[in-house]
Amino acid sequence: MSLSPLRLAPFVLLFALLLWVAFDRVTDQRDDARRERDSAQWEVNGLREAARITGEMLAERDAIDQRNTKELNDALTENKRLRRAVGNGTGRLYVRANCPAAGSVPATTGTARVADAGRAELAADARPDYFTLRDQLALSRQMILGLQQYVRGVCRRSPAHQDTTFSNLNKRTTP
Repeated sequence: MSLSPLRLAPFVLLFALLLWVAFDRVTDQRDDARRERDSAQWEVNGLREAARITGEMLAERDAIDQRNTKELNDALTENKRLRRAVGNGTGRLYVRANCPAAGSVPATTGTARVADAGRAELAADARPDYFTLRDQLALSRQMILGLQQYVRGVCRRSPAHQDTTFSNLNKRTTP
């Protein structure tokens, strides 16, 4: 019993069709795997870039913090030195003041005039308050400078800031 070519043809055709379907399926799987690989590589590159930018921003933030902390410590050290000098008498705390000219003050009867005794100076009980104010001023100044530098150097570089636009704040959306 031999098979005639006419009876063998449908089997060969069926086998070729199955082979073609299997090959097509493998090709589709390969293409899907390549797309997933490319997508994963694109995502990895994006994450690396985000990590690099974040690292730079953190380094800049730390540099700003160190610089302003050093400047603040220097100012506070100078204030302590001045406070000690005024406290032990090696330095004096003068007040810049102007006295009106002699002709501009109305003279009333019975008022005695005092001769110019020299420079005006803060009272002893007001001196600590002066140095406390200097310390607070130095602290406030460094905080403001640090925040300004942080906004200029770090916040403006962040991806969230680049995507934010304020042009649509006044627009009304209708539901």
